[in-house]
Amino acid sequence: MKFNLLLITFLLIGSQAFSQGIRGHIYDHEKQPLPYASLYIKQLETGTATNMDGFYEIKLKPGSYDLVFQYLGRETVSKKVAVGNDFLELDIVMPLQVYQLREVEVTAKREDPAYTIMRKAIAKSKYHLLQVDKYTANVYIKGGGRLKDSPFFLRKKLEKEGIDSSTVFLTESVTEVTFEQPNKLTENVISIRTVGENESAGPNQFIYGSFYEPMIAENFVSPLSPKAFVYYKFKLMGSYQDRGREVNKIRVIPRSRGDNVFTGYIYIMEDLWSIHSLDLYTYIKGFKIRMKQINAPIQEAVWMPVTYRFEVDGSIYGFDMEYKYLATVSDYKIELNPDLAVEMVVVDEKVEKKLAEVLAQEEKLDLPDENVEEVFKEKKKYTRKELKKVFKEYEKELEEQKEEPEVVVNTNMTIDSMAYKNDSLYWANIRPVPLNNMERNSYKKLDSLAVVQTEEEETGEESPKKKQRSHKGFHTEDVLFGNNYKLGDSSRLEYTSPLLSLNFNTVEGFNFNVPLTYKLKLNRHERLEIGATGRYAFSREQFSGKLMAAYKFNSKTKINEIQVEGGRFVSQFNGARAINPLINSFATLFWEQNHMKIYEKDYGKLNWLFQPQNEIKVNTNVEWGHRRELVNNTDLTWIKKDDKSYSPNAPQNIELDTTGFPTHQALTFDISIDYQPFLKYKIRNNKKTVIPYSSPIFNLSYRKGFKNIADSDVDFDALELGFKHRVNFGVKGRLDMNFYAGTFLNTNQLYFMDYKHFPGNLTVLQESDPVGSFRLLDYYNYSTAKNYMAGHLYYQFRKLLLTQIFEVRMLGWRENFLVNYLKTESSPHYTEVGYSIDNIFRFLRVEVVGNFYGSEFKGIGARIGISTDLDDLISF
Repeated sequence: MKFNLLLITFLLIGSQAFSQGIRGHIYDHEKQPLPYASLYIKQLETGTATNMDGFYEIKLKPGSYDLVFQYLGRETVSKKVAVGNDFLELDIVMPLQVYQLREVEVTAKREDPAYTIMRKAIAKSKYHLLQVDKYTANVYIKGGGRLKDSPFFLRKKLEKEGIDSSTVFLTESVTEVTFEQPNKLTENVISIRTVGENESAGPNQFIYGSFYEPMIAENFVSPLSPKAFVYYKFKLMGSYQDRGREVNKIRVIPRSRGDNVFTGYIYIMEDLWSIHSLDLYTYIKGFKIRMKQINAPIQEAVWMPVTYRFEVDGSIYGFDMEYKYLATVSDYKIELNPDLAVEMVVVDEKVEKKLAEVLAQEEKLDLPDENVEEVFKEKKKYTRKELKKVFKEYEKELEEQKEEPEVVVNTNMTIDSMAYKNDSLYWANIRPVPLNNMERNSYKKLDSLAVVQTEEEETGEESPKKKQRSHKGFHTEDVLFGNNYKLGDSSRLEYTSPLLSLNFNTVEGFNFNVPLTYKLKLNRHERLEIGATGRYAFSREQFSGKLMAAYKFNSKTKINEIQVEGGRFVSQFNGARAINPLINSFATLFWEQNHMKIYEKDYGKLNWLFQPQNEIKVNTNVEWGHRRELVNNTDLTWIKKDDKSYSPNAPQNIELDTTGFPTHQALTFDISIDYQPFLKYKIRNNKKTVIPYSSPIFNLSYRKGFKNIADSDVDFDALELGFKHRVNFGVKGRLDMNFYAGTFLNTNQLYFMDYKHFPGNLTVLQESDPVGSFRLLDYYNYSTAKNYMAGHLYYQFRKLLLTQIFEVRMLGWRENFLVNYLKTESSPHYTEVGYSIDNIFRFLRVEVVGNFYGSEFKGIGARIGISTDLDDLISF
């Protein structure tokens, strides 16, 4: 903290003391400004970039400096300047880059020379990734975005809020960054300034990631990935000289355009086989992301990024948006990996066959018996296969030295207490990239809003507009629409609108719940929640209700939740909720299909969720219930069909003549244990969190019905084993799987709600988990008290049928293929096979599914559900 204040003070004093430096414009050969051109100062190992108008300004002490101006597609310009006691005006014209073309005939038998260059660059990518053991740098990021267009019916409303195509949402930040191998990143945010609601510091995953990694920002295949030739074709466009190095311009051509792969150019330096710069674009669900990166030599043969440029463009639901980021990295201080303080010569055995044969005879690798570090010192030339082998062994040794090998990413961010309090004078002095006119106007708006905010703080009164928007305390309309009430610094009362729970079924008719919940934060790790829910059923003319109390005491590594619940309430026979009450209401009132089957119980339940560590989660329930059968009380429907009538509230089942039951008592216990043995983690600000889907989930569950305890009438035992996992195949797609099998060890006495029920569906709307539910299966017909097994496979393709069309993929659509299977002792081999189009309008999934009883085809049906991506977010 003290260090940061001293640093800010030093920067302010120093920048005010430097009333000299260099400034000017950078133009192309036609005198047009070059936005975001890069300026690098050799003596300081730092630099800056021009703004959108091609203007730059940097403050310097008096002295001599070597300047290097870079812009992709333009010749690098070097200048030696002497800075005196005033600003030196220096305009630069950058001519078009002239490329030398190699005279190589590319035939069916002879490939483009780009492939040799890329093979060597890929082979040496691990070297460049591990070359720097540690570095520190200052990162300045500026992002400006605007809404270019919006739906016509919202434009006037947005304009009243001050949002139009000329409004820029601007954010800029200055951050001290420290990176240590293998995965530790520390960010100390010195200053942040924003216009608008977005306080993001920018696309950090790309800036702090590396194209030497197989995947950049977790989801995109790098052109330097070992699997790059599966996803890309390459073409040599020519070469040129830059600071004594030959630079090859390689065109990157995806074999299939779209999300997760890049199109554009990557510039590779001869002999070093490292990145000089790149100009690539990709897509994320229809949004185009273009990125440019320029590297500079921080030390001899060590080239690192100094300038990034990002452009995001796309539309969703009629909103057309663009966002532009600029990042400059300066003041590098690097520590090299001593094991890799040697230059390696890479031999492409596919082309340089004779040299590869000589190397194979002269220097044979004998890993892992040989010490890898000694191999690096003694051996200078490697074939690609040898280099892959030696770095695989080297990474294995590094992995064994890690304290926490399961941790993939370790990042820590701190924000200085003064970060948001720096004024415009501070930013004018410290900002490495000058603002343009549009950005200056946006900051004027920010300053005017700051004045209003200051007046409010001084007077203690809100502005009239804010007063209109505020809604505190109880209002009459809250009875219908609900509200949250803050009772103190750590407590609040939540009242949920009964309209949200208004539903219809044939037992209760129209019904609704009235939930009221009190939440208290005891301390950082402990929470208390007390709730009451009232329910009224119009056709039964019955009130019911339940009470709940939950105590949660969670730490960084452990989860403990105890919940007590009881009262009189209705429940579906499938306790996991066979059908959504709202979907059932529509099916009943419009299609005369009453799928929901319920019973009533007076009950008390104790639930304990215990997670001693991330790999293991235990969930236990003990419940005593006085259970009563219910019957239909209404035949109301809004669309009457002569050939249909409501079914009884007792479901049909192939194992039972009737699922009706006498009033009885039941004391039951169940325990479920989830085990994830191969979890990977990421650490963010010392908080260790699980990376989703990094390990399969093994499940063991047991249910027990107790006889003659607390007048209980049930006596059964049931056991189940399960397995769930997701396998990602990169940009080719992903496979989700869910398998489970179980048996009843004892069935002396049980009732239909104690059976094993399966997630079926008989409506056009599919609300259940797309990976763990059936599409055309009856909700209760195959419920069983015998042996059973079930499985679900769900594969999401990047390209299949419609998604072969690039424009369809750009809409964000995905195609899925599903297979569901169920077998019980009493049922046939039940199978569903389906195809779906996912992410329609960004939130819908449409499926066509056929089902089979054994080998007999039974029918086909259409289903509409929530997009799988949204479903993942909701479940996560």
